[in-house]
Amino acid sequence: MNIEQVREYTLSLLGVTEDQPFGDDILTFRLEGNIFVCLWLGGGKYDMKDSEPRLALKLSPDRNDELRAQYSAVTPAYHWNKKHWSDVYYEQIEDSQVKEWIKESYRLVALKLPKIVRQKYI
Repeated sequence: MNIEQVREYTLSLLGVTEDQPFGDDILTFRLEGNIFVCLWLGGGKYDMKDSEPRLALKLSPDRNDELRAQYSAVTPAYHWNKKHWSDVYYEQIEDSQVKEWIKESYRLVALKLPKIVRQKYI
């Protein structure tokens, strides 16, 4: 996947909005105001030494541990709570896998919404 494909897929999920509260180099994707994906656009204050394209996903702590053990392209998130967030170097992972993880992050956030709101998304 490239950066545009990641953005397009994430925005295709029902109710998703995007904004840039952390500056011009990060796109955040939200469901009902809750961030579930952060897509690094390159450069800026969140640049890392390797400068590889990445996104941060919110996943359960157990799932983060599992993915980090299984994939070298999944690491603790750079500027997020490392228990709940992982950086995914999406160009190193199969497209279908990246989409699955984005959807998993979306569902995790949706499950925490009030029942009446949650029903729209699950």
